[in-house]
Amino acid sequence: MLKVIHYINQFFAGIGGEDKADAGFEVRPGAVGPGRALQAALDGQARVVLTLVCGDNTFHDQRTDVIPAALSAIQEAGADLFVAGPAFNAGRYGLACASLCAAVEESLGVPAITGLFPENPAVEMYRDRVLIVPTSHSAASMKEAVAAIARVGLRRASGVRLRPAAEEGTIPMGYRANWVEQTPAAVRAVNMLLAKVAGRPYQSEVDLPPKPEPVPPASPVADLSKATVALVTEGGLVPVDNPDHIESSDATKWARYPLAQLAAGAGVSFQSIHGGYDARWVNADPNRMVPRDAAQALVSAGVVGRLHEYFYVTVGTGTSVAHAAEIGGGIARQLLADGVHAAIVTST
Repeated sequence: MLKVIHYINQFFAGIGGEDKADAGFEVRPGAVGPGRALQAALDGQARVVLTLVCGDNTFHDQRTDVIPAALSAIQEAGADLFVAGPAFNAGRYGLACASLCAAVEESLGVPAITGLFPENPAVEMYRDRVLIVPTSHSAASMKEAVAAIARVGLRRASGVRLRPAAEEGTIPMGYRANWVEQTPAAVRAVNMLLAKVAGRPYQSEVDLPPKPEPVPPASPVADLSKATVALVTEGGLVPVDNPDHIESSDATKWARYPLAQLAAGAGVSFQSIHGGYDARWVNADPNRMVPRDAAQALVSAGVVGRLHEYFYVTVGTGTSVAHAAEIGGGIARQLLADGVHAAIVTST
């Protein structure tokens, strides 16, 4: 029976959420958390022998120690397949899963696979090095995600040559492989042309990567010392009662709040409702996300003319491109209406 090793973060291991993101690396026997669903999806063809667990913060802060420790455990167990996640649209978790899969493939030669939402930043960084099954943006589709991972992973671990991504249900890795087709190329080309002319659906055999939408840069500010500058963040810093009900993930809204309320002694408490990072340090000092103090120092030094009276906020994690475009456009229109010349945008 094939041996599978599974990697999950502190949340899926049942340790805790962001408050436990500093949990250390550990190796547990058997299947843990979503690994049980993975075990069921493997349908008796493979067994999850070990589960590797690490907090999201710890992985990225100590990756030079964590990755070798993970590789050692995988090699010692004699794994036939390494599965990471699925991480859905979780940024740090997704990057951990993808980077571990790349290390396992490249250092040990063990087949590796993960599951990620197509807009997870790890996809763009690792799609040419890692086999990735597309998932929805949240763990609500865990059962479907692990089923897809198990199906493709078992084929890979069994030495089966995978078919093109469209047939396997994986994210394209950006290279072409040769296959023998019974229908000559000339006939296939004519059939596609006839289908196109007739308005029927057809599938090109040349999969061109999508072209990113060009975004022309704004003109530079002529004289910053006379400019009005606004502070904008996707870090989710809102009053503690979140009066505008901005979502902690997959945001569809933005809001603005008086910048003066961030001042010490202003009587308004702020917290980050962003679901994708450990917000303890921002909650302790909101200036770490919306740098009112540093920006005010620039005004006092004459570098910046004045600060806009409001700061603008939304949440970036999990937010779709369509919603991000709507939010960005809404904020930009309001900034222009308020006579703002430039914005400092801070991110997690």
